[in-house]
Amino acid sequence: MAKATKAKKAAAPKKAAAPKATKPAKAPSPKEVLMEKYTTDLKEKVGETRSDMALLEAAVKACGPTIYKADSATVAASDKEELGRIKKGFIAKKLGVTDEAKADAAIADAVAKYGKSVRAKHRPVMYYLIAKALKKGSVLKG
Repeated sequence: MAKATKAKKAAAPKKAAAPKATKPAKAPSPKEVLMEKYTTDLKEKVGETRSDMALLEAAVKACGPTIYKADSATVAASDKEELGRIKKGFIAKKLGVTDEAKADAAIADAVAKYGKSVRAKHRPVMYYLIAKALKKGSVLKG
């Protein structure tokens, strides 16, 4: 009789394995959400179809935690004091450009590319455009 039960067990169909539960997709981090906004701005408002993502990432890093604060996340291009802070803090300190004329031209170029009518100019996108205008992308990335 022992042989008969073994035969029944062998002939019994195996149960199909239950499908593995897939993990829900991880929600994007706040930085990833902002990076998506910045790349959209570069495509739609600036007209760059192929952005230098390493340079954009470096510009975001240069901004630090200011990108998460509503007031400091954008640049007021009409505010002379704000543009002066960008010249002093970003262009001179981070990029090493001390020539006022070059700095002013780079800021004007960035504002023109972004569009004067765009009120909320994201700080990292402005830094990205300024670094490109000054041909200092390698300094910012490095």
